[in-house]
Amino acid sequence: MIEVKNINKRFHDKKTGDFYALNDVSFTVSDGEIFGLLGPNGAGKTTLLRILSTIMEQSDGMVIVNGFDSKKKPEDVKRSIGFLSGNTKLYKKLTPLETMRFFGSFYGIGKEVMENRIEHIIDSLDMNDFKDRIIEKLSTGQVQKTSIARCMIHDPQIYILDEPTLGLDILTSRTIIDFIKGEKEKGKTIIFSTHYMEEADTLCDRIGLIHQGSLIQTGTIDELKEKTGKSNIRDIFLYYIDQQGFLDSGVVSNAI
Repeated sequence: MIEVKNINKRFHDKKTGDFYALNDVSFTVSDGEIFGLLGPNGAGKTTLLRILSTIMEQSDGMVIVNGFDSKKKPEDVKRSIGFLSGNTKLYKKLTPLETMRFFGSFYGIGKEVMENRIEHIIDSLDMNDFKDRIIEKLSTGQVQKTSIARCMIHDPQIYILDEPTLGLDILTSRTIIDFIKGEKEKGKTIIFSTHYMEEADTLCDRIGLIHQGSLIQTGTIDELKEKTGKSNIRDIFLYYIDQQGFLDSGVVSNAI
């Protein structure tokens, strides 16, 4: 469903020259799988997800999403995915209902189908209490639910979610985690980044550990526990970056 082949992302800094936000990253995500990206701030998670969603182009390498080359057929990739980013902005004067109808119109969804989907989304994300309130009057959690609703309106086969529960209260987080579980039960493919180790334990079929632009290990949590002899994801992550000479400060251990 998702195939990433040796991608690099190169940026240029006027003072220091070229630098790589991603360095020779390769992995696959199977149909119906939940794949989690774990790593500290600045590891390259958001850059990678933006490339998968065609918001940004890789400097080298190839990305295939739902059978489409992201550079050659970006519009087909966009129709295949629901992308949630922390930088996604909503129109403040629209309500959640209006937001879903607005974005649904981009995909040519018929009125009856759209209204049925909206009703399902509102129930799934527990949005009834604020569906008619304008965005600027909503709480952080309500805005996040609306952002996810926007991603769901065209019923994509693939979700790409960048830290979907970051900064949310426990009840809102649970609703979003339940949504992810429910979409997996429907056979959807999901790739998401997170700082929260318990989310990876609860949700992920496999995880990828990313640091300083490199994907340093992938596998199921049980596989990585067996390989490292560690009992939790945090210690597994620190084990691998230590093995590869990445552990040069306390920043990493404090960030995951």
